[in-house]
Amino acid sequence: MKWDEMRRSDEVEDRRDERGGFGLGGGGGFSGFGGFRLSGTAIIIVIVVSVLLGKNPLVILSYLQGGSPVQVTQHAAPTQAKAPPVEDQTAQMVRAVLGDTEDVWGKLFAEAGKTYTRPRLVLFRGAVQSACGRATSAVGPFYCSGDQKVFIDLEFFDELHQRFGAPGDFAQAYVIAHEVGHHVQNLIGVTQQVAEKGDGASEKVRNALSVRQELQADCFAGVWGHSAQSRNLLEAGDLDEALRAANAIGDDRLQQEAQGHVSPDSFTHGTSAQRIHWFKVGFESGQISQCNTFKVAHL
Repeated sequence: MKWDEMRRSDEVEDRRDERGGFGLGGGGGFSGFGGFRLSGTAIIIVIVVSVLLGKNPLVILSYLQGGSPVQVTQHAAPTQAKAPPVEDQTAQMVRAVLGDTEDVWGKLFAEAGKTYTRPRLVLFRGAVQSACGRATSAVGPFYCSGDQKVFIDLEFFDELHQRFGAPGDFAQAYVIAHEVGHHVQNLIGVTQQVAEKGDGASEKVRNALSVRQELQADCFAGVWGHSAQSRNLLEAGDLDEALRAANAIGDDRLQQEAQGHVSPDSFTHGTSAQRIHWFKVGFESGQISQCNTFKVAHL
């Protein structure tokens, strides 16, 4: 992939030198992400009890989240988000891919008479705090609709290569484009619709909705890939890299490796075959309209 020819995004925030803090919510991600949730009433109770005990409520909230104690500091003014160093090639690749998705989705939204709001992408190490709660690297890359940010620990790319056997910069770009696909879903209302349909539904129904949502994000990633290919930014073998990554992280393959059998009703992201299929649908068509995974009877 000729990522050095792509425009670098200014929306990348480097938090790799920071510690993950306390959390108040939950979200969804590439490998599945769920956070402990505190209601507004519970938060008020924690604050009241903290005052009575003479404790900092942030520290207590951190413990409730299962995290380590947070160090609370006072700042005279907000500090500007730090950008990744120029010599960090992987981080620069992330900036380039994100910038290219901004250009592609900005154009597609404009053609539909809409304005594309760019997401921010946060690089972290170990653990991170988002508007959706505190997450560790174990959840994999994820998108939080609460703050419209994508979160990635770059060590996941090493895992993608070593554990999943999916090396290559276009495999990494597929991961980024998939999470940006969730941002697109948030902007066009799909995220809210899925949440509404899943509210009060059985776990089986919620899982089925999640699969369709994840496969649509794969298709949106393919739409971006189609554009990159049309501009001669892809190289021989790039498509195979993405398909290899999609195959490696299918629910059926992951479950088979982890427990020796598969449980289709517990799938949340789709099978390897489904993930490959829907990425290819977007890649071959380049059309958002072809990515409506919620309208097809069989995925």
